[in-house]
Amino acid sequence: MVKGKKISNFLKPLLQNSLQTYLGTGLHTLGLLGWILEQTGPSDVIVSTFSTSEEFLSGFYNLQKKGYINHSVLLADHKASRKTMKLKALMANCFDDVYLGENHSKIVLVTNGHIQVSVVTSQNQTYGGRAECTMITTISEVYSNLFSDFQKIIEQSILLNELF
Repeated sequence: MVKGKKISNFLKPLLQNSLQTYLGTGLHTLGLLGWILEQTGPSDVIVSTFSTSEEFLSGFYNLQKKGYINHSVLLADHKASRKTMKLKALMANCFDDVYLGENHSKIVLVTNGHIQVSVVTSQNQTYGGRAECTMITTISEVYSNLFSDFQKIIEQSILLNELF
């Protein structure tokens, strides 16, 4: 939610606008992801972040329990690994694959075979009151480029599944 208002007060439905932006406070990645999944239905989700939080992971788990998420991958930065490892049990319940790597990017990729949604944001999967910038697009080329670059990063990252 954005300052107590619905996301739809600030963003148009995905099929009405292929490229949208928001700069301000109150729009959190988890709420945005829920809004996207309500429109796409069950989808594969990729999350890239420097740092994550128990609140984000719990909310992600709830989206999964509702059947919105088919397959999921998380990439977090290795410098945040101390915090990440404290959350490893929760991450294992949320994500099919968890990677640690050289990562400061903050993206969310959602696809289900009918639509591809890309979110690029300045926000980590943590909560704060600072203004953040978010871009959301359904342009397939953007999704393809981000997905390809994401694959390159995880090839150089450590898969943590074996540690769980």
